[in-house]
Amino acid sequence: MFLKNSLSYINEFYFIFKNQLRRIYLSSSIYNRKISKFDENVLVYQPSLNILSSLIKYEKKKKKIENFNIQTIWNNRNLSYNDFKKLHSFYWLFSIDLKSSNQVTQSIIKNWIKKNQNYETRSWEIDILSKRVIAWISNSKITYDESENNYKNNFNEIISKQVNHLINEINRSSDLNDKMIGCTAITLAGIAYKNNRFLDYGLDLLKKIINTSFDNSYFPKSRNIRQMVFYLKYFILIRELLKDSLNEIPDYLNEIIYYLGKSYDFIWGSLKQSLLFNGNNSSDNKDFDKYLSLFRYKFKNDKFDISGYTILKNKNAVIAMDTGGNPPKNYSENYQGGPLSFEFFFKDKKLITNSGYFQDHNHQLNSISKTTAAHSTLILDNTSTCSFKKNSKGPSFITKGFKTFDKEVTYEKNYWSIKCSHDGYLSRYGVIHQRNIEFDIDKSIIFGKEKLIKKKNFKVSNFEIRFHLLPNIKITKLQDNKSVLIELENSGWRLFSNDGLIGIETGLYFGNKNKYVENQNIFISGITQNNEQLIEWKISKI
Repeated sequence: MFLKNSLSYINEFYFIFKNQLRRIYLSSSIYNRKISKFDENVLVYQPSLNILSSLIKYEKKKKKIENFNIQTIWNNRNLSYNDFKKLHSFYWLFSIDLKSSNQVTQSIIKNWIKKNQNYETRSWEIDILSKRVIAWISNSKITYDESENNYKNNFNEIISKQVNHLINEINRSSDLNDKMIGCTAITLAGIAYKNNRFLDYGLDLLKKIINTSFDNSYFPKSRNIRQMVFYLKYFILIRELLKDSLNEIPDYLNEIIYYLGKSYDFIWGSLKQSLLFNGNNSSDNKDFDKYLSLFRYKFKNDKFDISGYTILKNKNAVIAMDTGGNPPKNYSENYQGGPLSFEFFFKDKKLITNSGYFQDHNHQLNSISKTTAAHSTLILDNTSTCSFKKNSKGPSFITKGFKTFDKEVTYEKNYWSIKCSHDGYLSRYGVIHQRNIEFDIDKSIIFGKEKLIKKKNFKVSNFEIRFHLLPNIKITKLQDNKSVLIELENSGWRLFSNDGLIGIETGLYFGNKNKYVENQNIFISGITQNNEQLIEWKISKI
């Protein structure tokens, strides 16, 4: 144990020392000369802002650049990190009226270049830098046009310098989203300046991202729905930039958009509702749907299972269940441990939900939202099915996971069934959890069967089967202690169980990004038994 701890401290010291040396090198004149090599290209392609509209939330009322205090904009040292990030990424340019003064806009950029022309830790972070390159080039009508040659040279040089830094550093980043945004910035710079070195590197990096970050069904290895939509937006953006600039579109880009588009239709397109599994929040993709329609993208999916998500639906009801295992460790930053959790919609209203995800890794609610208890599934001794460990940068990753198996799905006109098992509690409690959810469509009744299959190392524990509800749903526990009435906007339901005690608890709902409100959830509780145990419940429309 002493040797293990000593090696851990040595490794930690080594990485700290190595990173410190790296920071010194990046701030040195040697590195500055390296990334200052300039190909002397000029800006020849200006993308249509419509192509960028999948990423940018345009404000209806545009701001005048003249209203900015251009003399002091870069002198404020008391900004929060988020405000600093917004300011230095220049994405606020997309909210500027294009009739604004080019001269004023360019003076702001000129002042930024004076203060930040050399590498600086915060303002040259990959995410901030990449967005800045995208914003400057995309808004070139006010950032570049009608400027003097001296300004244009400085503008072209700082774009080249930032892209050179991206190329030099992006492979060292462990953040998958940063890599995708950086890849887009490099590719856009290659297109805009007809720089083959930038363009070839950007497309090679794009291919690596696709090869390493997606599973065999072309879904992100993270199993993160939000990230799936994020990738699709950027892939389509790059494709449209290549198409608009008359560059060849690689086959691998067309292929990943085709399959990822099917996943998008599977999870959002036909539901128009957010599923709160594995790091997802409530979101509205209607603007993105309009973007897809504008650029004539049509995706159609005919499956009921993709990458461990099983979704059965008709015009009135939807049952969605997480029947997949945990993602690989390196892709588990935003994963939540809720195997076999489910959500149920009736006539576009969600009856059973999961709690959602608190995205801020530095907040204690992040770890709470990752627990199995934050999902509508079975929990033993209030412990999670997988273990997480926080790393030095803030996010927590899986250290011990689980597997799902024996999945069976029946999808008929009047009857649905999803059955699956997981071993998340096997090593600690000697239990396999098998869940079978059936839906009688004619009678609008959900039948739940939770089977606890005992193994040699079985250990008695408390169990809870939890059903989370949206904050606006009203519930009433009946005097028989076996039933709870659930009042939905468009219908009433009754949850009943003879097995265990039924209770109501106040919980937290994290459906909206980095926010929480109180909600209520229903639970069935009891104690596990030495023999094979079956706990049954049903939710029926009244």
